[in-house]
Amino acid sequence: MAQHISSQEIKPGVLDSQEDKLRKSLLIFAAAFMTFAVMFWLAIYWAMGVHFSSNVPLGYQLISVGSLLHYLKTRNFVVFRFIQLSLFLFTPFIMQWSMGSSITSSGVTLWALLAPIGALVVSSWRESLPWFFAYIVLTALSGFFDYMLGTGGSGGIPMNTIGVFFAINFAAMSSILYFLVRYFVVETEKIKLQLDQQHALLAEEQKRSERVLFNVLPSSIAERLKSNEGLIADGYADVTVMFADLVNFTQLTEQMSPEQMVGLLNNLFSEFDELTEKHGLEKIKTIGDAYMVVGGLTRERQDYARDVVNMALEMLEFIASHPLSARLGLGVHIGIATGPVVAGVIGTKRFIYDLWGDTVNIASRLTDDARSGHILTDKTTYNRLRHDFLFEPPSMLNIKGKGDMVSYRLVGRVDVAGNSISNNVFHLPPHDGAPAVA
Repeated sequence: MAQHISSQEIKPGVLDSQEDKLRKSLLIFAAAFMTFAVMFWLAIYWAMGVHFSSNVPLGYQLISVGSLLHYLKTRNFVVFRFIQLSLFLFTPFIMQWSMGSSITSSGVTLWALLAPIGALVVSSWRESLPWFFAYIVLTALSGFFDYMLGTGGSGGIPMNTIGVFFAINFAAMSSILYFLVRYFVVETEKIKLQLDQQHALLAEEQKRSERVLFNVLPSSIAERLKSNEGLIADGYADVTVMFADLVNFTQLTEQMSPEQMVGLLNNLFSEFDELTEKHGLEKIKTIGDAYMVVGGLTRERQDYARDVVNMALEMLEFIASHPLSARLGLGVHIGIATGPVVAGVIGTKRFIYDLWGDTVNIASRLTDDARSGHILTDKTTYNRLRHDFLFEPPSMLNIKGKGDMVSYRLVGRVDVAGNSISNNVFHLPPHDGAPAVA
């Protein structure tokens, strides 16, 4: 039975963000500093011979420490924040009223400014607005009562003492605000640096994912998938499809270890990949030891049939020059067909971009009927390239589902120079005993 975790079972603070942790640490820092500052402030008064009731500072400390202990036990930051901000706001005014006026208290109400500033730092600017409004109202009321009651005198406190405490209050409050904001800025910069590092790692992972995607799919299709396009299904009126199948590879695998077999196949197909890139074609897939390529999915290169045939010839040259070719009888046979296809992305996991249609089936059957070292094409491909490449006379093949079909074996390239055929023609073994065209 699946186990479900309720929200009550998750301890508050477990999933805190870095920003939340910073705000909590800032408030704890401010609360601890204020608790120390209140007693230090009172001790200085007593040391200077001015005695006031310690009930307000003592009450402040008891409530502040109690709220901190409650927070450490329950992790209820909302309650802790409200209590601390309330202490920051009301305690200075209560202390001023107990001392007489803003003059006799040396402007102690300035400490109350920590409430809206603290709310701004540890919560949000919206939540700080009520605290700032309350601070302004209490300051105005305090000034009003000072004016109406006429308590602007020293109240028996020496003026030099009042002057010293004005300086102390302003210096202490300014220091608290400075170090509070400084701590916030420093920690924010650390968080920003960590976020930048995480963003850089994420960007690198995204690049890796995109490289994998672009290696698996044609670039235009990969871009469409990145843009969250739904079903990808396209019809192409004319493309050139090529299948290349290795000869004797199955027998070779019986003589090799798995590492040797995969290493050899990777070596061969990696070279095929480079040829695909060189000629501006699209690799569709590999099936065992078969390799499928198509030209014409994009119209960046108009003569895609020529590109496919040139790649086919270079594949034969590469296989023929491979060290295992003569010793182990390694070869390749190729089928090429031109015509319409349907293309699309299939699946959501381990998906592939695949092609369907008679053109694909014909290219596959031509590959099956071609001998090692031979390239067979359909009539459409022959008609387009017969002036630039050498072909043997046509032969008839029986294609499953289509009956008899004309095929042409590609022999080599033609280099027209003064209406003569170049001697640099790539000769291939004759097909079914027919002489090669020279």
